[in-house]
Amino acid sequence: KRMGTDLAAAIQTAVASIPPSRVPRIVLMSDGNPTNGDGIAAATDAGVPVWTVPLPTRSEPEVQMAAVEAPTQVRQGEPFFVEVVVSSNRDTEGHVDLYRGDIQIGDVDAPPVKIKKGENRFRFQQTLLGQRQETFAARLRDCDDTLLDNNEAEAIVYASGKPRVLLIDSDPDETDSLRWALDEQSIDVDVRPPEGIPSDLSEMQGYECLILSNVPATSMTMRQMDLIGIYVQDLGGGLIMLGGDQAFGLGGYYRTQIEEILPVRSNFEKEREKPSLAMMLVIDKSGSMGGQKIELAKDAAQAAVELLGPKDAIGVIAFDGDSYTVSELRPTSDRGAISDAISTIEASGGTNMYPAMAEAYEALIGATAKLKHVILMTDGVSSPGDFQGVAGDMSASRITLSTVALGQGSSEDLLEELAQIGGGRYYFCDDPQSVPQVFAKETVEASKSAINELPFVPQLVRPTSVLDGIELDLSPLLLGYVVTRPKPTAEFILASESGDPLLVWWRYGLGMSVAFTSDAKNRWAGEWMTWPDFGTFWAQIIRHAMRKDDNRGVFVEVERDGNRTRVVMDAVDDNGRFIDEADTRLTVIDPRLKNEKIAMRQTAPGRYEASVETLRRGAYHFDIATNRMDGTSQRSSRGIAVGYPDELRLLPRGDELLRQIASVSRGRYDAPANSITEDDDRTARDPVPIWPWLLMAGLVLFIADVAFRRVEML
Repeated sequence: KRMGTDLAAAIQTAVASIPPSRVPRIVLMSDGNPTNGDGIAAATDAGVPVWTVPLPTRSEPEVQMAAVEAPTQVRQGEPFFVEVVVSSNRDTEGHVDLYRGDIQIGDVDAPPVKIKKGENRFRFQQTLLGQRQETFAARLRDCDDTLLDNNEAEAIVYASGKPRVLLIDSDPDETDSLRWALDEQSIDVDVRPPEGIPSDLSEMQGYECLILSNVPATSMTMRQMDLIGIYVQDLGGGLIMLGGDQAFGLGGYYRTQIEEILPVRSNFEKEREKPSLAMMLVIDKSGSMGGQKIELAKDAAQAAVELLGPKDAIGVIAFDGDSYTVSELRPTSDRGAISDAISTIEASGGTNMYPAMAEAYEALIGATAKLKHVILMTDGVSSPGDFQGVAGDMSASRITLSTVALGQGSSEDLLEELAQIGGGRYYFCDDPQSVPQVFAKETVEASKSAINELPFVPQLVRPTSVLDGIELDLSPLLLGYVVTRPKPTAEFILASESGDPLLVWWRYGLGMSVAFTSDAKNRWAGEWMTWPDFGTFWAQIIRHAMRKDDNRGVFVEVERDGNRTRVVMDAVDDNGRFIDEADTRLTVIDPRLKNEKIAMRQTAPGRYEASVETLRRGAYHFDIATNRMDGTSQRSSRGIAVGYPDELRLLPRGDELLRQIASVSRGRYDAPANSITEDDDRTARDPVPIWPWLLMAGLVLFIADVAFRRVEML
């Protein structure tokens, strides 16, 4: 169901519906504020009188943020105006706040502004310095208002300039050396902790490349991972993952969207010299775990089985009011049977985790593995038990215990205490979707098989122009890396001395994904940071991975008209000549993160256009890829924010439009209700078919003829 008003379509449909045997008259009832179509032209062409009846508009106090208007494209450092349009149906006052990203512009304690009846415009001068893309949002507050849903609007502004990189690190203070080195290479770096990972595509679009440095998957939501996937695959962004004890398999990325993007995989078979692991999974299956929670818990347990090596063993215990051995502790070589047993877990009953913990302890006491580990997950409050005692027994027996609290209703303090006693780690999962990442992270970390901390010199596996000018033979030692395996179609560039991947990349959709399994800070790259080519090495890799957003000679205009948005690109080459007959494609990401690819058509020398339906409220992102006749290519990114629906705009009644429709069609405007059915001098022909009468006459004559021929007359 689409929201809007099309008076032209309504008139045309009405005309087509009137039988030819009737005198036509159309009564149009409307507020006179269409969102689509030309009602006057339709009434002129109809040849039918259109009587218009104006409907009343909203009478309760209402102030509405109609629009935020800003140029689509500016130059860095160039001043421009952001114009905020406010509509009101009466004189009032209130605050009009402008935000640049999440930061409010101007004085928070400024006095309220006067808002007059009708349309009001407020201008704010802005400049973009360093940003590639910025979202400006305006909000109304403290007004004489009825509806709050229409008090906010946004605009997206793009600026050309130096490439920008977003570096996410678990310890931002350790990134100074890399940030300074890249700054010398004319690359702007914005450093944030994992909490600063963008949660909307507009913010992520402000960067050409995203670097995840020792960031665990448990620091991200599923939506953030999906956004990164869209950013790389559909919008041509770059993704680089650096190693560390929270990266790759150790970070819980197994079977996530991020691992799909990366050119390496983490579910490799463990090296033979690594110690064997016996692990027990203790999973809450009480009634509160029903639905999605228990399904995700089963998926997480099955993923843990897949991640373990052939010398490892795993068992699964589920508990509600009692405990149940789902799968006894046995080697993972029997993966199929273990996974089948896990799939039978169903949620029901109360919560009593002590017997399950005790059973897990007893199962591991007799195991011969060198490493023993328990993962305990619950979403509720258990019946009483000696939890600290059994956790202490585990610790004394060199069995580590990690705990997972699922949701706000769980015993967070108790679970955190048990993890401390058991020498493991505590996790709080507010979103059940993150449970598989926690189990994957714990499984790899407990197996102690994913890190190799023997010093090595990087070995060049595949020569590449990306590393031209860098003397790898003279590079210092790296002190460790995360063990991974390259995917079949990835480009394997650098390796450790034992043949494991160090630097691997591949093309993923429109973007590029890079894995560097060592790090760029003191733990493993302390000597590398003093290497003269350190900055050049990273600058060339980042430039290779980042989005190629080259806007020389390109100007893109984005204009919204009703429910559609028109994207126009004008392109010239370095000599000022129009670029013609280029294969130009537009990728559209809508607010639901659905993508659509549209071929842009050339409408004039150097001009390419496309029209996109933008019905849904939110941010739309556009990526334009141009492949020229000479074999070169070019990319441009833009965006537009769609606010409150045009149909619900606060506008005065369109009396003038309704008068014109009535006038051009020879109808009447705002006539009394009883006059609508009045007769006039017009007539209509009502043809009567005579074929039934002729058929009847013919039939009678036929019967009479037969009768005269057969009956002898006296």
